[in-house]
Amino acid sequence: MDEIPATDTDRPDAGVRLRSATAQDAGFLTAILLEAFNWDRPRFTLDEILRTPRHAHYVTGWPSPGDFGVVAEDATGRPVGAAWARRFPATDPGYGFVDPHVPELTVGVLPGHRGRGVGGALLDEVVRTASREGVDRLSLGVEDGNPAARLYVSRGFVTVGREGESDTMLLRLAGAAS
Repeated sequence: MDEIPATDTDRPDAGVRLRSATAQDAGFLTAILLEAFNWDRPRFTLDEILRTPRHAHYVTGWPSPGDFGVVAEDATGRPVGAAWARRFPATDPGYGFVDPHVPELTVGVLPGHRGRGVGGALLDEVVRTASREGVDRLSLGVEDGNPAARLYVSRGFVTVGREGESDTMLLRLAGAAS
């Protein structure tokens, strides 16, 4: 596993480190997907998410070619949050779908670790990874009332669409490798 070098300003709190997400993280990404869907209250069970193709495609077959992500671990090495990106075809779009060439992000942090900068550190690192991968844009979907929307706006995401009670947001990456 690749540990991602971080400066002191990148570290959300003492003892948390960031590393690249791997195939061995598929189970944890699934747990974080459940947290992301249940950001405000329990609305879905893990079984419901995995039985619903439009939900499950965020983690099914992780990682596929072109997928990338980051995991945050506490001082004991226990994962506490993750951010990852996948591309979806127009025939099977994600909730933040913009274009089949634009990876869509999923970001989540376990409840006991929220509000400590972990989500921001994950988001910043997955954006840096996207830039290194030559990605020029990232998208995501965020429901009305989700406090994470403030984080996304603070990092330069702008609303480019709306579906139901969710905004589709887009970030244009400056300096993406060609």
